[in-house]
Amino acid sequence: MKALRNVLDKIHPLFSKGGRFERFYPLYEAADSFVYTPGEITKGTTHVRDAIDLKRVMITVVIALLPCFFMAMWNTGYQANAAMQLTGGSVEGWRGTLLGLLGYSANPDSFVDNMLLGAAWFIPIYLVTNIVGGLWEALFSIVRGHEINEGFLVTGSLFPLICPPTLPLWQVALGISFGVVLGKEIFGGTGKNFLNPALTGRAFLFFAYPAQISGGTSVWVAADGLTGATALSAAAEGGVKALTTMHSWFDAFLGVIPGSMGETSTLACLFGAAILVFTGIGSWRIMLSGLLGAVSLSALFLLVDSSTNPMFALGPLWHLVIGGFAFGLVFMATDPVSGAMTEEGQWVYGALIGLMCILIRVVNPAFPEGMMLAILFGNVFAPLIDQLVLKYHIKRRLRHVEG
Repeated sequence: MKALRNVLDKIHPLFSKGGRFERFYPLYEAADSFVYTPGEITKGTTHVRDAIDLKRVMITVVIALLPCFFMAMWNTGYQANAAMQLTGGSVEGWRGTLLGLLGYSANPDSFVDNMLLGAAWFIPIYLVTNIVGGLWEALFSIVRGHEINEGFLVTGSLFPLICPPTLPLWQVALGISFGVVLGKEIFGGTGKNFLNPALTGRAFLFFAYPAQISGGTSVWVAADGLTGATALSAAAEGGVKALTTMHSWFDAFLGVIPGSMGETSTLACLFGAAILVFTGIGSWRIMLSGLLGAVSLSALFLLVDSSTNPMFALGPLWHLVIGGFAFGLVFMATDPVSGAMTEEGQWVYGALIGLMCILIRVVNPAFPEGMMLAILFGNVFAPLIDQLVLKYHIKRRLRHVEG
């Protein structure tokens, strides 16, 4: 590490003001601060200092996502291997050639085979996301003349996890470009976006290419010749009975079901939630209020029942473990930039997302998964919620002063 430090110090004059590569200083600074602590730190006793900074926040979130990364690869491979065992299919193209060299045998009971096949689908999407998104971040930093911060570490980790494994790589590049440029950079970059960039990119793909982002089972299970409905689609068509014939509740809780690569496992999301809450990075108020909002409305629909809409009979326990509810509530809704910041506002914001998710899932048959739209809806109203909370506190204090 000392040798790397010496190299970075030696080339620093080339990138500093007046140097030959002054315009590209953001690239140098990004490499330097990614490996080492930033050189400019707060000094003196007149400043309020904290051990946390942007780098530590983003790295903590990425660590919290590690169980979801594991499930993204293992479950993607398991679903595909199990499907190919039934249909007699095989892995074609460069993936098949590479996996053959690694000793892959398409056995769904093999941990190694599942991880290898899952990685063959997940890693290309992850690499394209970070390369294309990182280039946009670097371009805007160079043009604006400011440093490249670590904000994209989280966006570059979240976006691949909410994609289906069969999503074409050119659509991955298009989606992350939309999310970074129009969802964040156009508003000023990290800390100034009012929408979650990863969800913004996915929403664009959802409406622009619905067949590739929200189609049948073949979209979520990387195996040829597979047809059928997803868990939420089955529930929308046939209710709880149709859902339980496909999956058990415990399988859905563990994440052993088709879906976006990293969001199927509620258990993995709970591990992430524990890390975020313990470190103070994620708001437990948003998570708890979102959970209460979803449970309350789904329980109400269950009591009301409906002879024409099977989703009314889908109780709270199922809503919490299928689709992207747990992943969205833990990692998306708690985004400190696009979410509510005031403590009281976080309760309202979280409850709004939980209620909207269930409302969209149950009442609107066109959108069986409502978490993405619910969070974006909450993002739009988060500034208004915080503003109303601040005005309430100002008026309350003025009454005390005047009294």
